[in-house]
Amino acid sequence: MKTIVLVAIALLSCTQLSSAQRLNKHKKEVIASVEKHESALIAISDSIWALAETAFEEHQSSRILSDYAEQQGFSVERGVAGMPTAFVATYGSGSPVISVLGEFDALPGISQKASPTKEALQEGAAGHGCGHNLFGAASLGAAIAVKELIGSGKLKGTVKFMGTPSEEKFFGKIWMVREGIWDDVDVNLSWHPAAQTEADVQSSLALVDFKVEFFGQTAHASADPWNGRSASDALEIYTTGINYYREHIKPTVRIHYHIQDGGQVVNVVPDYSKLWVRVRDTKREGMMPVYNRIKEMAEGAAIMADVDYKISLISGIYEVLVNRRGGEIMQSNLELLGPISYTEEEIAFGKQIQSQTGKEQLGMDSAIRPLQPTAEHPGGGSTDVGDVSWNVPNINLGVTTAPKGTPWHSWAVVACGGMSIGHKGMSYAAKAMGMTMVDLFQNPKWVSEIKEEYKERKGNTVYEAIIPDGPPPINQ
Repeated sequence: MKTIVLVAIALLSCTQLSSAQRLNKHKKEVIASVEKHESALIAISDSIWALAETAFEEHQSSRILSDYAEQQGFSVERGVAGMPTAFVATYGSGSPVISVLGEFDALPGISQKASPTKEALQEGAAGHGCGHNLFGAASLGAAIAVKELIGSGKLKGTVKFMGTPSEEKFFGKIWMVREGIWDDVDVNLSWHPAAQTEADVQSSLALVDFKVEFFGQTAHASADPWNGRSASDALEIYTTGINYYREHIKPTVRIHYHIQDGGQVVNVVPDYSKLWVRVRDTKREGMMPVYNRIKEMAEGAAIMADVDYKISLISGIYEVLVNRRGGEIMQSNLELLGPISYTEEEIAFGKQIQSQTGKEQLGMDSAIRPLQPTAEHPGGGSTDVGDVSWNVPNINLGVTTAPKGTPWHSWAVVACGGMSIGHKGMSYAAKAMGMTMVDLFQNPKWVSEIKEEYKERKGNTVYEAIIPDGPPPINQ
């Protein structure tokens, strides 16, 4: 029955889209608004790119975005959900309420100049290897374009720009969800820099992060090691167990760990060790049993090494709940916009990036990908957009900001995000999201259809945030 309903909605929607979705005057005004603000949006993006602030440290980046929103007439609430760098910028009143996400955190250790060869801007510093400098700026541009239409009386309703910190590490959106930030929102939009342009109708991987600590007894490593109990031994036993366990988990599961402390000097039996562990799966229900088993393995390692142990939940996120009806609306707007055009210099820049990263020199992918079937078990990464999507219908978009085949979370993405290839993708994303929001404001029935699909896909699942009690881990 669920499948029949969703198919019926899709067939009806296609008919409506063909007749109702076109480049009308309001969408032309969105395009004009983004182009009017483009130089300011590029300056904002470049400033955030240069700052490259990491999780919960995005003080200046957050301020740049929220200040510009405030200057454009938005009412801005800063420091929401117990996070100093989180904010909500609101304009308008009444329904529908449409929100758009903005991320702005960087990744540590991948500082890079805006050049097609690996060259740090500042050795050891952070860099925007996921393009979040572009993410926040584009979403702000889309929100401003819609705000201007509401302000001139051409659209009715409320637009919200959500400033969401720490996507790369602690997943700030979870705490915002817990505080009810999206409780009054009808539909949420999000995008992400990518190596191709498409309405994204794929899910992501659910994830849980936790720390494991072992506590032993120090002793002289040579004179009397029998008086020591090695926390490092427990760590090694534990990671060995994890690696043997990999053979017996489903192909959809991923396990990662990072040793953060394994002892400090060679001649002391270490009394403390610590590692960060991450478990992923395409579905939360598949992830949780693996998570529980790996926690049990920590107890076993502690028993074998005769040490104590402690497990601390950091946070966890849900897989993205796909909304194909929203994807269809976004897809039509991409087709209205057409592909991004690149100069010979930009294509050459892209090919050099590909050469430097060992990829075929194909240049930039300017094509608009057709709407893809939704895979049951997608690959790829994880995002706290998933938690938003289980609380409000969500529409996702990917836009080209780097050449085809570029390794993500790398210096190559940083390089493209600081020059015109990234700027063009940012501007394009702002237009596509703004135009899609126009459709939502103008077509209440489409909003209802998006909500109906959301309810069908969510089913009886009761969302429970995977976070510990207490405030966000600001100082960790």
